[in-house]
Amino acid sequence: MRVVTWNLWWRFGPWAERQKAILAVLRELEPDVVGLQEVWADRETGENLAGWLAAELGLHWTWAVSPTPERWQRRIGDPSVDIGNAVLSRWPITDRNVLRLPAPPDIDDGRLALYARLDAPDHPVPFFTTHLASPLHASAVRCQQVTALSEFIATHRAGTDFPPIVTGDFNALPDSDEIRLFNGVRTAPAVPGQSFFDTWEYADPGAIGATWDIANPYVHPGLGPSARIDYIHVGAPAGPNGEGTVRAVRRAGAGPVDGVWPSDHAAVVADLSDG
Repeated sequence: MRVVTWNLWWRFGPWAERQKAILAVLRELEPDVVGLQEVWADRETGENLAGWLAAELGLHWTWAVSPTPERWQRRIGDPSVDIGNAVLSRWPITDRNVLRLPAPPDIDDGRLALYARLDAPDHPVPFFTTHLASPLHASAVRCQQVTALSEFIATHRAGTDFPPIVTGDFNALPDSDEIRLFNGVRTAPAVPGQSFFDTWEYADPGAIGATWDIANPYVHPGLGPSARIDYIHVGAPAGPNGEGTVRAVRRAGAGPVDGVWPSDHAAVVADLSDG
């Protein structure tokens, strides 16, 4: 099973050209399931980036719109464009749910977690994608958000031997309090008995892991050095027949396509055993 997570940088920059580059990267990857963040939808035209990608790639899809997109819309001067998370899947999506993540009013811009249950051939797959608060000083907020996320996962993971897959832009470094709390293997987990592997720990030790990379011209260098802030987490331990075991992991979309960088984030790609 090939899993991808990718923050698509909403409708910033040369978004029409970037849209084609995003499609080119995903088409080459041939993913089974994709978790997407900063997906745009235009209320005036009815266009939705996730829907367009799904149609082009022959995938099923679902998406969740932010309830408070105003801060985003002010940045591009267009109140008709919404933002949200999405899931693309090779298999039918049989259930879905949405969690609005907690945040104080001064930084609340409607961040979400989206759950989709995938009707894969051997086991249903509980799949999640999320986008946590971005301010550098907001580690405590992200700790609250991963606690809520963990509780959300716990209510939707039952009924299958496949461990939950959790993707997203966590806006946090691997050794941060929020990532350690969420993974629950270096400190007590947010939900007792529920822990996760960070798939990148299975990567080639020499591989470049930064998904927020100052080599990318869309990345503002004033926000800090290159960092790995996008993740594919898999429930630990693996299923009874090895379901969810990490086979390989790497970056994708980490360079220009026909002269255009697809996003300000690189994607993460993980190949998992399906048992």
